[in-house]
Amino acid sequence: MNITPQAYKEMMDKASPKSNSAVNISYAFFTGGTICLIGQLILSAFKNMGLSAENASTWTSVILVAASALLTGLGWYERIAKHAGAGTLVPITGFANSISSSAVEAQSEGFILGVGTKIFSIAGPVILYGCTAAFMYGLIYYIVSLF
Repeated sequence: MNITPQAYKEMMDKASPKSNSAVNISYAFFTGGTICLIGQLILSAFKNMGLSAENASTWTSVILVAASALLTGLGWYERIAKHAGAGTLVPITGFANSISSSAVEAQSEGFILGVGTKIFSIAGPVILYGCTAAFMYGLIYYIVSLF
């Protein structure tokens, strides 16, 4: 069967679900903004408790990553993402979700060969190349500082 590009486009338009971009963008913006607002509230609370900016930022990141992993494990993050789309890809929570979701999917294979192996399938390259780059930059900086 020989299909022309125009006929293929018409078939694809019929089969593709219609989306309302204005609504999807609004949901993504609201959800991403809400995640950032929660992060800012946590950060402000830690600063008001007397923590330094660096320590407050660290604890805020830890809490956001833990909350994202917990929500992923409970299956709630996926439900939120279904409606919010790209709004849940706020860097730290989205990254924590991607790591946690691979581990949750591999849970049936056991903790060692399933979760332990799959948890780094997405994050592994990021961690590997990030650490390698940090080592190389540190080594170059050390060598340059000797002169």
